[in-house]
Amino acid sequence: QVHLVESGGGSVQAGGSLRLSCAASGYTYSTYCMGWFRQAPGKEREGVAAIYIGGGSTYYTDSVKGRFTISHDNAKNTLYLQMNSLKPEDTAMYYCATDNWRGCALGNPLAPDEYNYWGQGTQVTVSS
Repeated sequence: QVHLVESGGGSVQAGGSLRLSCAASGYTYSTYCMGWFRQAPGKEREGVAAIYIGGGSTYYTDSVKGRFTISHDNAKNTLYLQMNSLKPEDTAMYYCATDNWRGCALGNPLAPDEYNYWGQGTQVTVSS
């Protein structure tokens, strides 16, 4: 049973930084896809960043390129999202997700439909 637990959310002022973490357990694949998604009130869930574990690729939505960095610690089996230069429009509930390698290698790694395993989310609020 795959289990994902996010942490690190909070409230910051515009221009500030946060680092989100997602601790994963129960995964048996050696190559797989992990991603960060966000959902603001009244909006659809959108892909923010993804990483192909074992394949070495990272993916970002245009609005966060140059500001956010996704990374993964294999020893800790933990996914991170370093968020710098935060903007009020980054305010949302942030979720991590994972599934097998196909989403990253053959599909759209930033599409929520590629993932079957989700965490409970952590809130990020950026004030102006």
